[in-house]
Amino acid sequence: MFDALADRLESAWKKLRGQDKISQSNIQDALREVRRALLEADVNLQVVKDFISEVEAKAQGSEVIAGVRPDQQFIKIVYDELVQVMGEENVPLVEVEGETTIVLMAGLQGTGKTTATAKLALHLRKLNRSCLLVATDVYRPAAIDQLITLGKQIDVPVFELGSDADPVEIARQGVERAKVEGINTVIIDTAGRLQIDADMMAELATIKQTVQPQETLLVVDSMTGQEAANLTRTFHEEIGITGAILTKLDGDSRGGAALSVRQISGAPIKFVGVGEKVEALQPFYPDRMASRILGMGDVLTLVEKAQEEIDLADAEQMQEKILSAKFDFTDFLKQLRLLKNMGSLGGIIKMIPGMNKLSDDQLKHGETQLKRCEAMINSMTRQERRDPDLLASSPSRRRRIATGSGYKEADVSKLVADFQKMRSLMQQMGQGQFGMPGMFGGMGNAFAGGGNRPPAPGWRGYTGNNPGAAKKKKKEKKKKGFGNL
Repeated sequence: MFDALADRLESAWKKLRGQDKISQSNIQDALREVRRALLEADVNLQVVKDFISEVEAKAQGSEVIAGVRPDQQFIKIVYDELVQVMGEENVPLVEVEGETTIVLMAGLQGTGKTTATAKLALHLRKLNRSCLLVATDVYRPAAIDQLITLGKQIDVPVFELGSDADPVEIARQGVERAKVEGINTVIIDTAGRLQIDADMMAELATIKQTVQPQETLLVVDSMTGQEAANLTRTFHEEIGITGAILTKLDGDSRGGAALSVRQISGAPIKFVGVGEKVEALQPFYPDRMASRILGMGDVLTLVEKAQEEIDLADAEQMQEKILSAKFDFTDFLKQLRLLKNMGSLGGIIKMIPGMNKLSDDQLKHGETQLKRCEAMINSMTRQERRDPDLLASSPSRRRRIATGSGYKEADVSKLVADFQKMRSLMQQMGQGQFGMPGMFGGMGNAFAGGGNRPPAPGWRGYTGNNPGAAKKKKKEKKKKGFGNL
């Protein structure tokens, strides 16, 4: 997602590196690279023109702050403009207090509308909002069955009257059922077409007039680039939508849709689909998306994904095990599965600042290695998982595990050796060696609400209120060399 765009923008920053200030002459090359990057990402031409014009005006009118390089300041200007173009802030889904909120889903066939309907229901369930799905797509074969299957998967009821009923009547009765049962939100999955036609628009308009939804969301395929923005505008003008859901943003998406929809249609992007799994729906935050586009990662989304999967008590218990060298293969396997629940390794890694330069081959290699580890651990007995030292001292056990997992004995030996090194390293770090005592304690304080507390005294580089001590430590480090760290 956005990899090609991020690479192109990187070349724009290089045009300004080594310059002492931003000027009319040196900014033109950088702007040319940004323009080319946006056009190659299939951003709407008018959006590109307006974007470049705004960036140029702001860049030339800004004073370079002391200590900030021109290329860094230019990145900040581009970031701010990206956020502006995509809508500035997240627009949450409406919730009517004390009443049933009605959400109407629209879109063409093949955009992932029915799946997005289920994904949205699961998202709302996580917010403790009860849901009812209503199946009104009576035209596409098995569309109703698909929604019923997805509803069972996420434990959300589905209202349907079969494929012979009138879609408008299905929607009306579905909403009435939700109101009677006191359900918080009803989501209506409507029929799509291969292209926009009069019948489709007429039916949507009738359903909307009948049920009076608070939200009308258009599901669009981000793979279609700027065409997604034009489609959103057409639906907005003819039906009146309150927002869009961009699907397939994890695929070979060039980013044009995310950057064009708001400016062209006037409708905000409310959610993005980032995978095939039913959990793969995220609220759209323009600032976070701009950060991803510029290769700066997305720590906030990463933390939110982790919070959904990690139990705080389990995390504290795991920390104690790590620091006391009691972390075993059972714990390691649990962490691997936790990582899987959060999404693909590539998707998670690229949310970490500075990790966007990893190639797809490197990420695939990493995922392969994790699968190898899981296969070998699954071939161990419970006793062997809990006591890695048992494997270190028993070649016959390692041979048996290698045979059971389909790998070589050398692979199992390497896994055991690497695991023991990792345990030893973690224990030394927890005990304050390597000049980092209190590192984990400081993290614990921050999570417990301690805020930005200073590192514990003794952490390398921290000298309390003694400014002279830092210089002394630098001299000692230079004199002794790295062998004493």
